[in-house]
Amino acid sequence: MIQNLKLFDTHLHIVDNRFPLVPNQGYLPEPFACEDYLNHMKEYSLCGGVVVSGSFQAFDQSYLVDALKKLGPSFVGVTQLPTTVSDEELLALNNAGVRAVRFNLKRGGSEEIRHLDSMARRVHEVVGWHVELYVDSKELADLYQMLVDLPAVSIDHLGLSKAGFSTLIKLADRGVRVKATGFGRVDFDVGTALCELYSANPQSLMFGTDLPSTRAARPFNDDDFALVVNSLKQEQAINVLYKNAVNFYKPKNRN
Repeated sequence: MIQNLKLFDTHLHIVDNRFPLVPNQGYLPEPFACEDYLNHMKEYSLCGGVVVSGSFQAFDQSYLVDALKKLGPSFVGVTQLPTTVSDEELLALNNAGVRAVRFNLKRGGSEEIRHLDSMARRVHEVVGWHVELYVDSKELADLYQMLVDLPAVSIDHLGLSKAGFSTLIKLADRGVRVKATGFGRVDFDVGTALCELYSANPQSLMFGTDLPSTRAARPFNDDDFALVVNSLKQEQAINVLYKNAVNFYKPKNRN
């Protein structure tokens, strides 16, 4: 089954201690290089993916640019940036394969939430990026109107909490993308959540491994992939595992 279905992995972390790492709440992850990731995924029909900056990488871009060069043009990046970033820097990162800016409301390490609206609009205007949120769905009600008014948004890890999941469903219905990632982080039945989100918006859901699953109660395993396949119809699973993400992230040849 793993080898029969294409996968575009929308959420993975590369941890390379050759580049700056910043302890977050006293935590530093173990190394997880590009080679470690590709070895872990060798049984999958992997067609690309998204390298996501974690709280422990703060505003460092050097690791991400290096990782995207190693992984190749079918992989793109999601980074964290300060509001002081110049248009020239945005364009350079876009040429390197970055496709989104992340606001980590759960762990920190990113820009403050008060800059979310203006920065999301700016990066979309300058380089066509979306904004990605690592946020507990309990906080989404207060952010709802802002998020539906933004040009392009994704939310990590199914929103994490059952409390607030109804707001996540409403956001999906309004066009916000939701990453089916981090199944070991959530407090609800994932299979049911996948069906409800897909029903709300067939284009919204995008699967990712969340490797190496830093600080998750349970790391990714092959059963997570199987859960998507078994919870949805075949064409729906193909959309969630591959088509939706490729259409959203649009990997392409880059300088």
